[in-house]
Amino acid sequence: MADPYATLGISRSADADEIRRAYRAKAKALHPDLHPGDEAKAEAFKRVSAAFDILGDEVKRGQFDRGEIDGDGNPKGFAGGGFGGGGFEGSAFGDSASAGEAFEDILSGLFRGGRGRRGPGPRKGRDVRYAVTIDFADIVTGARRRMRMSDGRTLDVSIPAGIETGQTLRLKSQGEASAYGGPPGDALLEISVNSHTNWTRDGDDIRMSVPVPLETAVLGGTVDIDTPSGPIVLKVPEGSDTGAVLRLRGKGIQKAGKPGNLYARLEVTLNDPSDPELRSFASSRRS
Repeated sequence: MADPYATLGISRSADADEIRRAYRAKAKALHPDLHPGDEAKAEAFKRVSAAFDILGDEVKRGQFDRGEIDGDGNPKGFAGGGFGGGGFEGSAFGDSASAGEAFEDILSGLFRGGRGRRGPGPRKGRDVRYAVTIDFADIVTGARRRMRMSDGRTLDVSIPAGIETGQTLRLKSQGEASAYGGPPGDALLEISVNSHTNWTRDGDDIRMSVPVPLETAVLGGTVDIDTPSGPIVLKVPEGSDTGAVLRLRGKGIQKAGKPGNLYARLEVTLNDPSDPELRSFASSRRS
């Protein structure tokens, strides 16, 4: 998260007039209407506006200087916990916001005459970002989880099958209300997926290891295994060995129309290595 002083290019001792002049200069240079299609300048304009939203307000500036809020204007240490099962957790942090009445002064000087130009209209509310952690099984089958938003509301969220760490879910109009009569901002859920002790992802496929008793590997049989989709009975062919891989079609990531597969790697185990009959057999094979 950015330091608002660094974003505006001013020192921490700057007075209100210096802050306002720095903001006006940067906002004029970066305004999206002057750079249509330039996403980099649009993002920079948002950061400058967010910085002025904090430093242009004496109360917020004081809170930031004392370490009570972060560079996005959110209280430090806030955590929005998920509940309703399934390892769904979230913490909120702010996104860019409008910069108050000083913006109106800038708009008046952006274009000479202003003919043919539409006004900026009511500004959208602040987007709110959440860092959200989900269980591995949620990416395989998809899920619905209930989470607590930064304003205390609870919201049922659909987690789509196949989502990956680093992806973002956008919940329209679930951010902060606009202070200027515009639409609410959005909630942006930045996803992180918990690892699992035995399941790993390979594209849309899932891979796992399956312990198999020696007698089952030799004679064939079945073993019970837990998969992300639930428990199943796995049929083990006669004469299987460690390293053999069995494919369970359609048991991987449950993407609509084309689900992935689950690949089970067999690992032959000994129930009792000291079994006398087993030792006798092994000795006969050695001699």
